[in-house]
Amino acid sequence: MNESAADRSRNLDLFAGGRETDWRNRLIWGDKKYVLPSLLPEFAGKVNLIYIDPPFDTGADFSFTATIPDHPDTEEDETTSFVKQPSIIEQKAYRDTWGRGLDSYLQWFYETAVLLRDLLAEDGSIYVHLDYHVGHYAKAVMDEIFSSPNFRNEIVWKRSTNTGSSKVLARGFSNDHDTILLFSKSESFVANKQFVPHSEAYIKSKFTQKDARGLYQLQPLKTVSKEKLARLRKEGMVVEQEGQYLRYKQYLNDSKGKPVNDIWTDVFAVNSQASERMDYITQKPEALLERIIKASSNEGDLVLDCFCGSGTTAAVAEKLNRKWITCDLGRFAIHTTRKRLLAIPHVKPFVVQNLGKYERQVWQAAEFPSQNQAEDQREREVRYRKFILELYHADPVSGYTWLHGLKSGRMVHVGAVDAPVTLSDVKAMAAEIWRAVGKGKDSPQEAGIDVLGWEFAFELNELARQIAAEARVDIRFKKIPREVLEKRAVEQGDIHFFELAALTVDLKTKRKGVQPNAPTVATLKLKDFIPPHDDVPQEVIKAITHWSQWIDYWAVDWNYQGDTFHNEWQTFR
Repeated sequence: MNESAADRSRNLDLFAGGRETDWRNRLIWGDKKYVLPSLLPEFAGKVNLIYIDPPFDTGADFSFTATIPDHPDTEEDETTSFVKQPSIIEQKAYRDTWGRGLDSYLQWFYETAVLLRDLLAEDGSIYVHLDYHVGHYAKAVMDEIFSSPNFRNEIVWKRSTNTGSSKVLARGFSNDHDTILLFSKSESFVANKQFVPHSEAYIKSKFTQKDARGLYQLQPLKTVSKEKLARLRKEGMVVEQEGQYLRYKQYLNDSKGKPVNDIWTDVFAVNSQASERMDYITQKPEALLERIIKASSNEGDLVLDCFCGSGTTAAVAEKLNRKWITCDLGRFAIHTTRKRLLAIPHVKPFVVQNLGKYERQVWQAAEFPSQNQAEDQREREVRYRKFILELYHADPVSGYTWLHGLKSGRMVHVGAVDAPVTLSDVKAMAAEIWRAVGKGKDSPQEAGIDVLGWEFAFELNELARQIAAEARVDIRFKKIPREVLEKRAVEQGDIHFFELAALTVDLKTKRKGVQPNAPTVATLKLKDFIPPHDDVPQEVIKAITHWSQWIDYWAVDWNYQGDTFHNEWQTFR
């Protein structure tokens, strides 16, 4: 609802508060093979920290548990949940990665790592989160791309504390850890020492002495400059005993704790009751990313994660006052991350960007290559529209500018790959259809138009229907699905055109006072919502008894200027 189709080829502001600022954090919906190259012109050599958690070797990486709330008027708990399975596009991304087994994975990983190296700053670091399936192979690739002398650590994260029967019955040793490879781009890199608090047992056993400043322990003072030794003596912190090394008093109040090493056993996986849980099977705990971000970046630095998932990296970077860019191919991942970010108090401005237009342009050029320079764009568009009409089971027609096909007595318009369907487009269609109605056996028998589009101008659904009604034309808006880009889905006939979501809103305004400058209070009330059902199982659709159960999030721009939607107020479940 807060994605302006008219501006989707650029970006969409989603934040509360002022609109003027130099930087916008970025949440990008698209395939990383398009996203990363698109970032290079602006961000090459400027990313301070990269964390990636790529798929290990499981087809479940795109799955997500979605919840449908109960009827608003019922007192019973009738909440419905379903597991959102990978879409065709997400399955394609997985096949591109693992389609030929390890060979294709390593080729994909190599290409991704090269792009990430180009984005990384000279003093930057990259963390690659893997497990025992591919960690050792990925290490060899990283050694080649980042140079083996820039390998800093192999971090072992003990993610599992489960002691259940599965471990008792397992043959061999149970798999309880992930591996995180840490590389820098050069010898100069950010390394902020991290500490874990001392345990109570450690404090009791080590900090056994006390003076007016508090508890302390004696530590050897083997190597120290004359100046520092003089200062410590002046402060009364040096203990000298005949025949022993000098020792100094290390006070508990001054101790930061135990330095973190490369074995992390104190960060626990997200459990079923955790407040940060987002129902993503691959979700990583915020504490893990907090340690990584604090260790290898400073406030104001730029953090990148091109495997967004539930948005943990962006959320933690936001809380730690870092700039961030994150992306994902999954629509649910983007929606979940957006909600998660907006729940952070005083979240800074961020934009949601969609590289859909760029992806489609690449697809169109590859799918409908031009034979020569002269026929280039126009002929390509003709073949593209014919292809879409075939998928929609419509027959192509000629002689019109805005009407391209005919199906079941209704005309069909096919929207362009690189532009949204606009209000002026609809006006032109409505004017043109009356030239066609009833003019022959192949002409439409009613003034009806099915408008197929990749994107639609933000205000189109409501205003266009008003214009169409005035022109006595029945218009239906239908989304061209992203699965059209996937050859396998086309070959299997797994292409479905769903009507554009429609929202009915009641607006009431009332001026507070009689003075000319008295403020006006606006009250918005949602009356109805009709969504497309492309990602929802039939059994869940049947369980929906009230339109509000479809709404998970909605937002308002109180001063919409017709281009970018500014998220000035929002609420979500």
